[in-house]
Amino acid sequence: MYRSLEGRTAIVTGASRINGIGAAVCVELANRGANIFFTSWGNYDTTMHTGDHTNDPEQLVEKLKNLGVQSMYEEIDLSVSAHIPKLLEKVERELGTPTILVNNACMSQNHSWEDTTSEILDAHYAINIRATTLLSIEFAKRFTGDRGSIVHLTSGQSKGPMLGELAYAATKGAVDALTLSLATEIGHKGITVNAVNPGPTDTGWINPELEKILLPKFPGGRIGKPEDAARLIAFLTTPEAEWITGQIIHSEGGFLRQ
Repeated sequence: MYRSLEGRTAIVTGASRINGIGAAVCVELANRGANIFFTSWGNYDTTMHTGDHTNDPEQLVEKLKNLGVQSMYEEIDLSVSAHIPKLLEKVERELGTPTILVNNACMSQNHSWEDTTSEILDAHYAINIRATTLLSIEFAKRFTGDRGSIVHLTSGQSKGPMLGELAYAATKGAVDALTLSLATEIGHKGITVNAVNPGPTDTGWINPELEKILLPKFPGGRIGKPEDAARLIAFLTTPEAEWITGQIIHSEGGFLRQ
């Protein structure tokens, strides 16, 4: 693969699980030559996902190093805003000034609209929009290169309703507005800002019953894989994509919502 990101440093948040989109993004960026610093938050994974993910970050680091790049990670609670500048400082100290930021970490909790509380809303806001915004701002403040890239993960809230996850839908929907405004605000620094909606992606949460429901909605005859999202995200950080900014890209494999 053409190593168009050789020598650059990327931050990828939320790469705790080896079968997740965050891990796939790390691998795709490393294949293009980028050194990778990723974050994990095991407390969230053990609460929200089945399985033991204790060794996932170490396995991912080893996998990335085998691709010929430097790699490190940190277990970090991004809902604590004070952790964000410290994270950037550590990345700069260990791997150099980052030129790529992928905001993949998220908070997602199923709940009925009647059960929505201020605590649930605050927990989603803290990760999905506050941490995403503050990470992007801190990244842009420290950026001194000629070309930088920020990519947010979103979930297509503008395409239709998301039932049973009101707090997630509301806070993730705000990422679209953030993308448009931030791209304009920091474009003069040579930083592109885009968002990717990967659609339903099989990262381990799709059981056989749900697969039967989802599969007919994909014209291509398969459900999205983490690598599908990762390839697009990685492309948006390459020189070939320098003219793409302020876009919310719905890369869903033709997913039919009706």
